[in-house]
Amino acid sequence: MHDTRRRSVAGVSLSAVLAVLVAACGGQDGAAQSEDGRIQVVASTNVWASVVAAVGGEHVEVTSIIEDPSADPHSYQAGAADAAEVASAELLVWNGGGYDDFFPQLAENSDAPTVVAVDQAQGRPEEGAEAHEHAEPEGHGHSHEHGHEHGNEHVWYDLPVVAGVADRLAAELGELLPQQKKVFEDNAADFTESIDELVHEVEGVAERHAGAKVAATEPLAQYLLSAAELEDITPHEFASAVENETDVPVAAQQRMLELVSGEADAVVRNTQTATPATEKIVEAAREAGTPVVDVTETLPEGRSDYISWMGAQVDALAKALDE
Repeated sequence: MHDTRRRSVAGVSLSAVLAVLVAACGGQDGAAQSEDGRIQVVASTNVWASVVAAVGGEHVEVTSIIEDPSADPHSYQAGAADAAEVASAELLVWNGGGYDDFFPQLAENSDAPTVVAVDQAQGRPEEGAEAHEHAEPEGHGHSHEHGHEHGNEHVWYDLPVVAGVADRLAAELGELLPQQKKVFEDNAADFTESIDELVHEVEGVAERHAGAKVAATEPLAQYLLSAAELEDITPHEFASAVENETDVPVAAQQRMLELVSGEADAVVRNTQTATPATEKIVEAAREAGTPVVDVTETLPEGRSDYISWMGAQVDALAKALDE
């Protein structure tokens, strides 16, 4: 993959850049394949790029706009180079649900087919950057204005959704490169089999620890926690403040400190959004002997495989609760 963490260029209208790029590609009947015949795919983050790579194998060349773990998809500002990547793509893949709103804006002027992950969760077309209010996954009281029917846009932690994305990718890639359709279907089947193994591992966690209490520094891995039948005891005010990047109320911070020092069986930390408030929670948990499980929003540096990345996080959660 290429390093495509780019910022917008001051004084340049992204919409104007897009219009020029689309015009330049207009005579190509869609974006052209690479010189070696591989399908050109652009994904919003390296999480979905890794799923594309698993399904497409040697027949795709996939680029992710966000690869750097320090880049935040919620606030990412796309630039001219990002627009160029999207304009030359044959297939576009993004999360949706308000998570990576920069990407559908880039995709507006492209005729390339799209795969939007939240579509696999909600069973209806993704509505661009529009927000919808829904209830949170069971056991989580934080209200979030984006996402699918469960109200949380972090659907790459929802394993059946990821399997659905793989199947959809196989179908789209098969349309673009019909002679390799069977390869894509077989790759998706192999990927889904690995997902099923992860689901089985999560079910094992549920069998051993259903009802165990966890506190999270941010509502990131809620689908995983819900599937493991764990109870999220994070105070609403704490989760809301961290996710919206506002100051954590003193009372919520104190309550969280009390929970991780006694009531919680484990603390789940998003290492990509560490703040003084969350680090205090982690420090208190470790002082109290409460296990801390690290999770991330994108694949960490050095990892390119979704299954191994998610499997490591499931293993870490299981190990923490087994202690």
